[in-house]
Amino acid sequence: MVALEVKLPDSHKGERLCHEVRSRLIRFDLTISNWKNSNALLACARQLMRWFSGQKFFSWRGSTRTGPMDKSPEKWVRMTGRSGSGVNAGMRTPLSGMLLGWALRAFFPSVQRAQITALACTLPVESGRPLSRWSSSELAKEATHRGIVLSIAASTIRDWLGQEKIKPWQRHAWQKSTDPEFLKKATVALNLYEKAQSLVEEGEIVVCADEKTCMQARTATGGVDPAAPGKPVRHGARYKRKGILNLFAGLLVHSGETIACCFPRKRFMEFQDFLQMIFRSLWTKQIRVLHLILDNGSTHAPKQIWSWVRSLKLPFKVRIHWLPVNASWLDQVEIVFSPLERKVLTPTHFTDVHELENRVMAYFAERNVEPKPIQWSYTSANLREQFASKPYREPMPCAA
Repeated sequence: MVALEVKLPDSHKGERLCHEVRSRLIRFDLTISNWKNSNALLACARQLMRWFSGQKFFSWRGSTRTGPMDKSPEKWVRMTGRSGSGVNAGMRTPLSGMLLGWALRAFFPSVQRAQITALACTLPVESGRPLSRWSSSELAKEATHRGIVLSIAASTIRDWLGQEKIKPWQRHAWQKSTDPEFLKKATVALNLYEKAQSLVEEGEIVVCADEKTCMQARTATGGVDPAAPGKPVRHGARYKRKGILNLFAGLLVHSGETIACCFPRKRFMEFQDFLQMIFRSLWTKQIRVLHLILDNGSTHAPKQIWSWVRSLKLPFKVRIHWLPVNASWLDQVEIVFSPLERKVLTPTHFTDVHELENRVMAYFAERNVEPKPIQWSYTSANLREQFASKPYREPMPCAA
């Protein structure tokens, strides 16, 4: 028989003690697998005693007698002496049974924890499961099926993975650029963003331009109802299509001002008209150089735009800087499109394309009343540091 003596703190600290002890027991691993053996249980008590040696209000003493041991913790846990509150410690309290109950249930060998953590870092299809992501309950089921543990709670696995900052039930989409000159092109754009304010004093401005395509003018059946107590904004799930528009927008980096225009189509012809608007705007008055940052979209016609710009014979120089392929996140004007989508285009309810165009243009006019430059914190130094830790690998050639 094993007897454990526990000295508890004042009664008003008991609830906090339960929480602290349980959270620490979950993080603690004991290599004890045979709880029916009295020697194993004594070893458990000794490890607990060593673990709690730093706690002033805890002392664990273990002694063993040969012979059969009762399986029920409540029958062999006894408290002696007096507690901190002066109450007879021989009286059983729910706290004593809860503490030892948690101790017996929460311990798993370290090898089991390592195996379950490694399982969480694999895809379910590798285990022959028809799932796309693991959940804590599915990991518990798989661990039991593989024989790693006889039984384990999903909450225990969730706590383990939380301590390792592993969340296999979450997902994040990403895209790697395939441009072999990614570092060179991205560095040029990031340096222009960083120096945009100082370049203005030298007569140079930085402009980002891009398009938001296929903005749909749809009429929701039933219309849109405003929010009410306990209810969000409601709109009909079905709709009627009324046409589409394509938005071209330019962002003046150092001030945050925008120039926007809507077109029914998105060809190089429409992009030329939009660039003419920028070249004739107040932005270009008394400047020497206009730095134009563009992505590699087909609408921008990389092979034709140079000769077309030279044919205009503008009073200032235009320097076009191409972003890397599949790196639209480096274009600051994309950040302007995000609130437009949230605040104007969602939910979609427009009677026709004219109402859609009027709403979009009114949004940009309102935005230009108090423009603010985008707080861009990612610099070329960050980019070089990232590439130094993870060198860029050129894409493998595609098989013919």
